[in-house]
Amino acid sequence: MPPPPAPTRAEAEPIDRHLEVVDLLGRIDPAKDGDIYRGLRAARALVGKAVALRDAPAPTRRRGETERHARTLERALRVLDGERRTARVTLPPRSDS
Repeated sequence: MPPPPAPTRAEAEPIDRHLEVVDLLGRIDPAKDGDIYRGLRAARALVGKAVALRDAPAPTRRRGETERHARTLERALRVLDGERRTARVTLPPRSDS
């Protein structure tokens, strides 16, 4: 079968907003070393990005679309380095020291 088509702008919007939220969560993660102020700034930004993520599917809903095309969206997430970016939100490997 041919590869799935590229997502439309309306389909890409939720992907972009999702990855923005994931990036912020990676900066907030208390299990990782880093500047506390950086995490605080990310937490503050998360509020606005969560609202944008909530609102991102609105254009597709207005067009009457009710289903997501998972293959297309999964491919877009992989192209946008989604695996690496989402891995930053998980717990780091256990240190036995």
